[in-house]
Amino acid sequence: MGCSHDCSSCSSECASRKTESLLKKPHEKSSVKKIIGVVSGKGGVGKSLTTSLLASFAQKQGLSVGIMDADITGPSIPHMFGVKDRITGDEKGINTVLSPSGMQMVSMNLLLDEETSPVIWRGMVISGTVMQFWTDVIWKDVDLLFIDMPPGTGDVPLTVFQSIPISGIVIVTTPQDLVKMVVEKAVNMANIMHVPVLGLVENMSYLSCPDCGKKIEVFGASKAKAIAAEYAIPAVARMPLDPNISNLADAGRIEDYDGSALEEVYKSIEKAQAKPIR
Repeated sequence: MGCSHDCSSCSSECASRKTESLLKKPHEKSSVKKIIGVVSGKGGVGKSLTTSLLASFAQKQGLSVGIMDADITGPSIPHMFGVKDRITGDEKGINTVLSPSGMQMVSMNLLLDEETSPVIWRGMVISGTVMQFWTDVIWKDVDLLFIDMPPGTGDVPLTVFQSIPISGIVIVTTPQDLVKMVVEKAVNMANIMHVPVLGLVENMSYLSCPDCGKKIEVFGASKAKAIAAEYAIPAVARMPLDPNISNLADAGRIEDYDGSALEEVYKSIEKAQAKPIR
């Protein structure tokens, strides 16, 4: 049987076995109640958009919300919120930047002189930066922290699952035929790392006809409910192909979008048990 990389759940007495917890403590001045990861098995499915919409929906429910943009080489969160301020800090810690509604966030793009500058780093450096977003950033009285992860099951998701006490993940996908395979990869990784899967968001699920309102499944019939039932995922959301989403994201006003289509997934997040942070 292959190594799951989760020593805390392993009974094998291998040479590399670690008995201590791999969880990292947040900054001493941080206060975070619950952490949710947003993942995808492949790129280009709208993961960062889903993170932004879920965070905005939670903020509208009266919660104090934060977003950690852990997609270091492809950060897009600040642009969708119209945030251009640079991250500041000193020897006491790194400060978050606020969105127009007061949402706290950190992102690699808020550290660059130009948002189009490429981040050409190897995996260990990228993972280390994500850890600094947790250990060195001061998250102030955050009820719900979303972590927007890069696609796939590589270094960053592994680092987050091992080192940050997340309460669960939301998987983002699209209706194409290969979706079942990529969702299964994400579910299997979550199971190996003992992280609950709280919801499945099918992005670009349908297009509403502007004349008659009929739902047109542009990329084929939805598979979201069937996949959720097969893998016992408790909540499903189908996000439409809506030009208004793109327009608001491009204008840096994603917080203005009505994210009620994600309500069932949000309810599942609400029910998730918060893990001890320290």
